[in-house]
Amino acid sequence: MNSATSIPFDYSAKPCKRMPVCSALLATCLIVTVLVGCQSTREQMMAEGFPAPFIDGFEAGCGSGRQAAGALDRFRKDVPRYLQQPEYAQGWDDGFRQCKEGLDSAIELELRDNDKRDRDWREHVDQAMAKAMRGL
Repeated sequence: MNSATSIPFDYSAKPCKRMPVCSALLATCLIVTVLVGCQSTREQMMAEGFPAPFIDGFEAGCGSGRQAAGALDRFRKDVPRYLQQPEYAQGWDDGFRQCKEGLDSAIELELRDNDKRDRDWREHVDQAMAKAMRGL
């Protein structure tokens, strides 16, 4: 008997529908943690010489970008400051774009992986059904 056919398969199992979002958020958090290490984003940016208004804008924009991509974050934008301080505005725009695109791509990658797992599962079920029907 072939070892591939001797592995039991639970045909009643269904792919989880909430896993893509949860996994994407977890992957994003893991990536951010690995890239930043123990330093906060603010500390890292200060060490790299970014001005405080830029950092304030980046943090607000990043949270807003994650929220726009579907994360449980809140939209934050100090509009008067955004209009009066170019460094804050640039930081906000950069933070929004980077964090939104980062989370969007992590979610897209996770969804693509889940689509492949779903197709593989369906193909396996179809093949098992065809084999069972031939045996009748």
